[in-house]
Amino acid sequence: MINKKETLKYKSETIPYEIIRSKIKNLYIYVKEGKITVKAPIKMNDKLIQEFVNKKAKWIYDSLKKEKEHNKIEKEIGLEDVQRLGVIVENYIEKYTKLLKQTPNKVRIRDIKYAWGSCSSNRNITINQKLANKKKEIIEYVVLHEMCHLKYMNHSKDFWNLLESHMPEYKKYRKILKE
Repeated sequence: MINKKETLKYKSETIPYEIIRSKIKNLYIYVKEGKITVKAPIKMNDKLIQEFVNKKAKWIYDSLKKEKEHNKIEKEIGLEDVQRLGVIVENYIEKYTKLLKQTPNKVRIRDIKYAWGSCSSNRNITINQKLANKKKEIIEYVVLHEMCHLKYMNHSKDFWNLLESHMPEYKKYRKILKE
């Protein structure tokens, strides 16, 4: 592998990145822990690599910004917050287990990168720990949403009708989470 350090100019920022050449066919850009890595085929021309990186400048900038915000939120959420969230989630799970007559196998609080909650086909519910910063109504919406998946493992009309029958104002909370 051949490594080379470069910089990218975007807006008023100078963003350093590293090019790693290896036995691959395509170019890849990784954003991890505030570092940009570009993997490139061994014989690819430097100019082509730089053109590719320049085309992806906005995506790189946005990804770095998003990662910084994510890390800031993680630092703000302490163990006590996650424990408090666990108690709140447990209470809502209990409430909706009775109302929906559906029981999850496991309920976990974790750092999820892609969603506020998830429900697996094994009936395991995972709630995003970032909800610790949200109001109880939002937490309740996410728990109810995942509990409804125990009955309907999709987002069909039946799923949304079930959710709405227990929380008529759910659209308001859903909108807040998408902001």
